Amino acid sequence: MAPTFDQLRVRLIQIRERPDVLAEERDSFLKRTRLAPEQLLVTNAIRDELSPAIIEGVDAAMIGGAGAYSVTHTYGWTQNLIDVCSACADQKLPLFGSCWGHQFIARAFGGEVVHDDERSEMGTREVELTEAGVADPLFEPFPKRFWAQMGHQDRVSVLPQDAIELASNDVAPFQAFRLGDLPIYGTQFHSELDEEAERGRLYAYRDHYPEMQVDGNFQETLNSLRPAPDVDDLLYHFLQLYGVEELDHAA
Repeated sequence: MAPTFDQLRVRLIQIRERPDVLAEERDSFLKRTRLAPEQLLVTNAIRDELSPAIIEGVDAAMIGGAGAYSVTHTYGWTQNLIDVCSACADQKLPLFGSCWGHQFIARAFGGEVVHDDERSEMGTREVELTEAGVADPLFEPFPKRFWAQMGHQDRVSVLPQDAIELASNDVAPFQAFRLGDLPIYGTQFHSELDEEAERGRLYAYRDHYPEMQVDGNFQETLNSLRPAPDVDDLLYHFLQLYGVEELDHAA
């Protein structure tokens, strides 16, 4: 028997060092998923033990952003996180990656990620669903075109073999994908952020992005910020679709 929503346990994997951003990211995931604080179990890949054991007894897993870490590099914990992603696939455990998490899931299953300053995206940008995206149950409530919060210099350049592109835009392809028929998704945009949280991230990581250190560029990015209401319920809808209604991983 599948758990009710208030029984869900979700593992959030963070890849950050700054305490203020770690707290904001956790709060943003709580807001977007509508989970109670005790339902969101947090692991920091940088400092905590990382193995498939962290998904035991949970109903879904999510991977957030990373700030100063790049999927194009390999760290001491990279293979361990790949193992976690593989275990999710083996168990058909719902897995969602936002921005860096999206890129990492692509890498974990054989895709490619590149650093691409020319296609970096900051601020609020428009995204368009592909035909597969329009037909996908997670994006079914979305209009064909919608706004989303962005903040990346790396991007997925090649999807995993079985992945399906769900969204794109005029800057870069693969803005969202699903891994075959598994409940495993990634979005290049920050599905956990609203306009104000995006503003805070831009200030927090301004020094990390050279183009944002130019006053005119930074102000232009701030001026681009706007609500992205279609994304507001995406993570909640993900848990409703795959954590509550279809799969039982908590029993």
